[in-house]
Amino acid sequence: MKKTTLLFDLDGTLINTNELIIASFLHTLGHYRPNEYTRETVLPFIGPTLQDTFKSIDAERWEEMVETYRTHNHKHHDELVEEYPGVYEGLQKLHEQGFKMAIVTTKKNQTAHMGLKLKGLDVFFDVVIGLDDVTKAKPDPEPLMKALEALGSTPEETIMVGDNSHDILGGKNAGVTTAAVGWAIKGEEYLKSFNPDYILHTMDDLLDVVGVTQS
Repeated sequence: MKKTTLLFDLDGTLINTNELIIASFLHTLGHYRPNEYTRETVLPFIGPTLQDTFKSIDAERWEEMVETYRTHNHKHHDELVEEYPGVYEGLQKLHEQGFKMAIVTTKKNQTAHMGLKLKGLDVFFDVVIGLDDVTKAKPDPEPLMKALEALGSTPEETIMVGDNSHDILGGKNAGVTTAAVGWAIKGEEYLKSFNPDYILHTMDDLLDVVGVTQS
């Protein structure tokens, strides 16, 4: 079936929030767990929910840690979030071609809108499913199915595009085609281990997959 619907993760997929996320984790953990974590050891925390990550570190103070993280993250958001080359142009072409598109993220809805608006991507998305819109986060299929319901789409006509295991496994659990972005901070080989249907090296690769003619 022709793919007419695209679900996108946000962080590390459409906007480069890697340095912001790493800095926020190091700031928070430096306060609660001094000298225990480095840039390399916080990389596995990119992707899962903040609740899951901080609960695994401190079951008693995790809520306080989440708030510390979010305060730092919001304060430094605009200065540390960067663009990925070709993303805006690719989304613009898909939007012009009438593809249905939604954001499915493990960050809160309000924070997701901050990033979209900062880089001018908000004009392409009427549907944004954040952590506070669901009871279960990716890789549970609930967020993806909620997005499909809002778009009036079916799994058979949909591709989930993301940079992490949660995106690929969430897509598989929802019965949609999956595409991993090769620019993910965890690396292409890591993503290949989850057997996505496609590996994208640029946004042009996604346009080719869905049959958008490029000039």
